[in-house]
Amino acid sequence: MKDLSIKKLYYSISEVSKITEVEQYVLRYWETEFEQLRPQKNRAGNRIYTNKDIQLILYIKQLLREKKYTIEGAKKILNDSENSEKALTAEKDYSDHSPVVVDTEPKKEKSGLKKDLEEIKNILEFLLAKL
Repeated sequence: MKDLSIKKLYYSISEVSKITEVEQYVLRYWETEFEQLRPQKNRAGNRIYTNKDIQLILYIKQLLREKKYTIEGAKKILNDSENSEKALTAEKDYSDHSPVVVDTEPKKEKSGLKKDLEEIKNILEFLLAKL
């Protein structure tokens, strides 16, 4: 019997669709809209997703379906969060940073964004453990 507690390095689009509860055609569409979502392809040309890709998909899903952002609004947040993460990893003292301002939502501190990402990571780990 297959041991499902072992995490895989790569997942097929059908596996990602089941894990994230997002239809395959939506995942393919999101690839065209979000530059951050670029899964690799194997020799046969099939998409192969990493755990990082799955986390990103869950975050995009949360922005679009739960928080009701438009695709353009979600793109802005992803671009801002990408810049925020670069700033957080580049500097050691974060207390002097001002809040991140996004046109589509009220001011949000970088630490709040990091908490959101941690929550998504925890959800993903929970889902993977259930496989």
